[in-house]
Amino acid sequence: AIIVQDIGLANFLLHNFKNLPIHASTQMTTNNLSSVLELEKLGFKRAVLSRELSLTDIEYICKHSNIEIETFIHGALCISYSGQCLMSSMIGGRSGNRGRCAQACRLPYELMNDDTNKCIDKGYLLSPRDLCGLDFIPSLIEAGVSCFKIEGRMKNPEYVATVTRIYRKYIDLFYSNSEYNISDKDRKDLLQVFNRGGFSSGYLKDTANTDFVFKDKPNNMGIYLGRISKFNPNKGYISIELNENISIGDSISVSNSNNKYHVSELIKNNDNITKALPTEKVKIGRIKGDIKVGDPVYKISSKELSHLASLSYINSENKKIKLNCDISISKDMPIKLHVYTDYPKTSMYHNIDVTVYSEIYAIKALNTPITVDRVISQISKTGNTPYEFSNIHIDLEDNLYIPSIKTLNDLRRKAIEQVQGLVIQKHLRKSVSYKLDSYENNSNIRNRKNPKISLLLNILNVNTDYSKLKNVDNIYVPIKYFHFKKYYKCLEQLSNHFNIYVYTPSVLKDNYKNIFISIIEEAISNFKIKGFVISNYGYIDLLSKYKSKFKFIGNYTLNIFNTHSAMFFEKIGLKTITPSVELNTNDLSKIISLKNLNTEIIVYGNTPVMTSNYCVLGHSNKCISSCGLKCSSQDKFYLQDRLGFKFRVLPDNMQNITTIYNSKTTSVKPSFNATSYRIDIIDETIPEINNIINCVKSNSNITGANYTNGNFNKEV
Repeated sequence: AIIVQDIGLANFLLHNFKNLPIHASTQMTTNNLSSVLELEKLGFKRAVLSRELSLTDIEYICKHSNIEIETFIHGALCISYSGQCLMSSMIGGRSGNRGRCAQACRLPYELMNDDTNKCIDKGYLLSPRDLCGLDFIPSLIEAGVSCFKIEGRMKNPEYVATVTRIYRKYIDLFYSNSEYNISDKDRKDLLQVFNRGGFSSGYLKDTANTDFVFKDKPNNMGIYLGRISKFNPNKGYISIELNENISIGDSISVSNSNNKYHVSELIKNNDNITKALPTEKVKIGRIKGDIKVGDPVYKISSKELSHLASLSYINSENKKIKLNCDISISKDMPIKLHVYTDYPKTSMYHNIDVTVYSEIYAIKALNTPITVDRVISQISKTGNTPYEFSNIHIDLEDNLYIPSIKTLNDLRRKAIEQVQGLVIQKHLRKSVSYKLDSYENNSNIRNRKNPKISLLLNILNVNTDYSKLKNVDNIYVPIKYFHFKKYYKCLEQLSNHFNIYVYTPSVLKDNYKNIFISIIEEAISNFKIKGFVISNYGYIDLLSKYKSKFKFIGNYTLNIFNTHSAMFFEKIGLKTITPSVELNTNDLSKIISLKNLNTEIIVYGNTPVMTSNYCVLGHSNKCISSCGLKCSSQDKFYLQDRLGFKFRVLPDNMQNITTIYNSKTTSVKPSFNATSYRIDIIDETIPEINNIINCVKSNSNITGANYTNGNFNKEV
């Protein structure tokens, strides 16, 4: 199969390579049933769900869809929804959507209240603990999950070997119908190969996870060995009473530092030893640095566990497919070699049957006849092929000689080649002829004199007189504001003066689906709604009954990267599309020039760099009203990085989604000949907004230290 994020590529493959299974990547932000059903309708074989779904969410999707469902079970968790994180792209030019994430989430931050300039929290505030889903294996399998995904980006072979061994063990244990108990040793082995301050259940539980983030250290923590009771800086000895075993060849760290020490000297009672057990008091030598009595010590790698892991994958490299073999050697007859398999029907090696004959005949021996052992020895030399003969039966007449022992080698080689050919033929996909769509461009490059102006109001202020806005055509209002009557007067003012659109969030949780539908129906009944900004693939199905009466605008969160993706969305009913904000001017021009396609380019605003299911204010993946921070107040919160840049944090307790905005405001000249230009607003006043609109209208932009061209002039 091929795992695909880009909908344009996926659509091309689904139409031209019908026998090739296509899997929807987690980068497609598939977080609801509606999205899964749309993918199923298109022909996807499998959907890899967003990591943010609970067991209940996953079961609901499995029970109401026919597509294969894959979920994450172990490894690193992103703080942002995959496919909606632009942090690495915007601040470092390395796109997570292209597999080049620089992991800005693993850096230290301070959470600041901008109004009081008070630091509320600090540390690695966006660095989640790794997921460990051993306890959830039975429930996930019973829920209908088809495949488990272990995250292993940039991990070493020992990590892969250990984690896959343990998860295979417990998947098999579940299917054995034996009692499902997880051993402490297996849990400890998983912690030893990699953990960030212990493990987390991620989002799998329905209850709030307040241990989701480990803010003390962003990389491997190891397992706790004990605290330093004595330190001799001259000789480099630390004394410690062990909480775990330790051996020469292990690696340790002291006090959460990133310094790694190789254990090369281990002393007990003044004797050098190679291994020590828990509760023993030992000295570890050759330790230098900023070390104090009382510092905790962690074992961050185990030589014994690494050796065990390496043996498993070294041996697995030599795994062979077992073949049965019958050899018949008779006087003055060609040698007959019959090769066959007895694998079950589910195996790709089922029902393989090959018979080959030699060109040289066996003759009567004059001196030394061929023996059964010699025949077996020659036939068994399968070398670097993926096959081995596990059951060889020899039918050999007495006192025969084979003129050239090479004959047996040639027979073996010929038989294996035919076996390989049959296996390939059984699974060979027929070649297809295809034509890559070449979409027609406008013969005359667009020269729209009066492009429309669209305004996204991320925050709606009831005390603001929006009627004073000038030269605005479309207003986008987040869906949550249509839910509260205190905003009705403001919304009426907007709908009376402008074309007003419901701006949908990039995340649509299934347990909020009915609430959203209700809000949309209220909005349509009470205001002059012109259409919807579609931010998630699931809304296409959810809002399908409105498509004939209302305009659908595709948001940049759909990750429209190329002409094929753009035309796909145009064909399924989106009247206007907003290309990805990661595209540069050259890429954008190719999309904008497509014939009959309306495009809207975001030319101003603080780009959302993270959309998270975790609240940095409440330290939880669910809203905790007792957190003491009134996120619905007018207080402004920021994450300040180590360089002093401030990233605005905007929590939304409707779905408990937190949006983190870029520290710099994107402002570019609107020289793209697009159908319309979009301006994103958070705190700007009416005079400031009007000034921004004037800049856009006059084909200019705002410059300065707080502004950026985003990705318009670079390739990520």
